[in-house]
Amino acid sequence: MYRVKRKIVWLLAVLMVASSIPATAFAQYDLSKNTYIDVKKTPSGKTGENITINMVFTNNTGSDLEDVAVRFDRDIPEQEYRATEDAEETTTYTGSVFPFEISSNTFDNKKLGKVKSGSSKTFSLTARIRRDVSEGYYLVPLEVVTDAKKKDDGAHASYEKVNIWITKSSATTSSGANEGTISFELGEDQSTPFGTYPEVMNFNMNVRNSSSLTAFDVNVRMGVNQDSTKFPFDINDGNYTKHYDRIGGGETISVPYSMMIRKDVYSGYYPIVFNIEYRDSTDGDIQKSEETFYVKVQNKDKEEETKEFNANDRTKARIVVDGFETNPEKVYAGEEFELTLHMKNASESVTASNILFNLESEKVTESAVFTTDEGSSSIVVNTLGAGQTADIKVKLRAGAWVDQRTYGLTINEKYDSPEFKNAEEKITVNIPVKQVARLNTGTIDIMPESIAAGSETNIMFPVNNTGKVLLYNVMVAFVGDSIQQTTTYIGNIKPGETGNVDAMITGTTPTADDGKIKILITYEDENGVVSDPIEKEVTLMVTEQEETGTDTGDMGELPADVQPTGFAKYSKILVPAAGVLIAAGAGAAIFFWKRRKKKKLAAEEELNDEI
Repeated sequence: MYRVKRKIVWLLAVLMVASSIPATAFAQYDLSKNTYIDVKKTPSGKTGENITINMVFTNNTGSDLEDVAVRFDRDIPEQEYRATEDAEETTTYTGSVFPFEISSNTFDNKKLGKVKSGSSKTFSLTARIRRDVSEGYYLVPLEVVTDAKKKDDGAHASYEKVNIWITKSSATTSSGANEGTISFELGEDQSTPFGTYPEVMNFNMNVRNSSSLTAFDVNVRMGVNQDSTKFPFDINDGNYTKHYDRIGGGETISVPYSMMIRKDVYSGYYPIVFNIEYRDSTDGDIQKSEETFYVKVQNKDKEEETKEFNANDRTKARIVVDGFETNPEKVYAGEEFELTLHMKNASESVTASNILFNLESEKVTESAVFTTDEGSSSIVVNTLGAGQTADIKVKLRAGAWVDQRTYGLTINEKYDSPEFKNAEEKITVNIPVKQVARLNTGTIDIMPESIAAGSETNIMFPVNNTGKVLLYNVMVAFVGDSIQQTTTYIGNIKPGETGNVDAMITGTTPTADDGKIKILITYEDENGVVSDPIEKEVTLMVTEQEETGTDTGDMGELPADVQPTGFAKYSKILVPAAGVLIAAGAGAAIFFWKRRKKKKLAAEEELNDEI
């Protein structure tokens, strides 16, 4: 008897693999035998590809079911494995074939949650069809469990089956044609919408089909609520549903809304629930997906029940700037730059939520140094766990009129912690702003404009600092083929002031070109970095050096054919006249000397007579 059983098992294994007749295909199962599960349309799939089985779970037990889950029944594949792997054992095998590839999560629970008595829920299970099965109908074994808390637990409630149809794929790929089920993501790549009472809040919501399958007959329904603490908008319409004929796999649509903010609503973030109904084919059953989207409104602040307590008695998160950078690295006045702030929750255990960062620039003469060309200077982060870091980016522009120095940018923080609502903090970062150095020159004077080799000319011109930064160690170099290279030091030039250049240039060789002399002006910044030369030009012609005679023996003689001029012309008259004048002067001097001496002697004689 044992040998007979073993032969039957081996015969079944051979038939499963080698028979051209679909020995693994079975008759269809009567779904009315199921207690909970029904299928409106028999799913079909191809070998090697994913198949999604859409089902309806109905609770007709007369009592509510808690934590319901449905999963593939692992008993059938386990029997199949034992019959083919260990043929020596007397294992009872039903002959069923589990048509799906088995992975680590094949038998995980599909959680349906609470199902009230008399109600139904739609759900789906997805698996990849084995490549070795034959074409035909197959029974998919299912197990219904309750009290399912984890992915693989739960109390057994029922074993049930559904039918599927499998055909052979003509070109089976490793990845399959239909990977995964249809799912949606809300609000990707967009900021949290923000509105202020009593303004109308206009916003768009991004809806992305995150699967590779096309969703048909899609209805996006906004969940409304009369409670203003849960729904911040006035309910003016009877239905807030947006319909789309199809949303392709990976496609994103923008759903527009225009909502009036309620008068009695409090400031804060509100989760809006959206129910999305769709079909996975044009004639498929309606399936549902529930997603959440956040909006932020500004109206009146809610009074805190803990306002009478000392703030230091409550625990709150601590959000700090973990670093920042600008793009470009150097910020110049008048130019736009992108600021990236690394905001970190430095708390070891407290989570921050509903975080609002508002950037406030330092002001000079009542004007903000940093401004935004477009958008808002407020950034919202939904949550920041303990020790986590979030990067916030904003495009700013530094005022063109500011001086070159460091300016402060204050980050005003407002956020919630589990024990501390609307906590407020301020952090300041300092951003250096540079000014572009600017200068120009006045009229360049050169005297003379043509010199002989070995001679000098004088070049003079002003250098004007037309920028807002100090020019350090201004130097002027004169470069040319026909001159001796010369450098003149001007020194520091303050903004709005002028430095003067007064240089003597020596010609060395006769000019062989157009006579252009280059004037190169350089300066240093506050770090001692020398600027690129600012080039000017001036024309100077250098000629051959003049030749001078060496014989000086007849320098006093004039050529015979040259008439004397000046003193030489009147020397015959002037020299005798000068002699007469000198003689007359000498005679007059002797006359007056003798007369004086005579008077002195007469006076002495009169004195002697009196005595």
